[in-house]
Amino acid sequence: MPAVGLDLLDVGRLERALARRPRLGERLFTDAERALADGDVRRLAARFCAKEAVAKALRMERWSWQDVEVLGGDGPPQLRLHGGAAARADELGVAVEISLTHERTAAAAVAVAFPR
Repeated sequence: MPAVGLDLLDVGRLERALARRPRLGERLFTDAERALADGDVRRLAARFCAKEAVAKALRMERWSWQDVEVLGGDGPPQLRLHGGAAARADELGVAVEISLTHERTAAAAVAVAFPR
């Protein structure tokens, strides 16, 4: 049975959190994700939303931010699941696809988990 996760974030909220806690970015995002964002907090915000949306679609209560990795630059986003997120997708027998969007002040993502 397909499942959907959705998340929306005020970009300024993430920007303020990262300014207050500089190491937060290392906890939330992989090295590759931070490199792809190239300092653009909107791109990080969209990835943050994707991680939340994936966790919702997989109905995960506890998970690591590093377990959901969103890659891809100018093309479609590429989702890589690791650790607990990959194990949960395997347990449910699902694959997950995502869609991201952002503008000046808001970012959002949708994740759809569907049977393999």
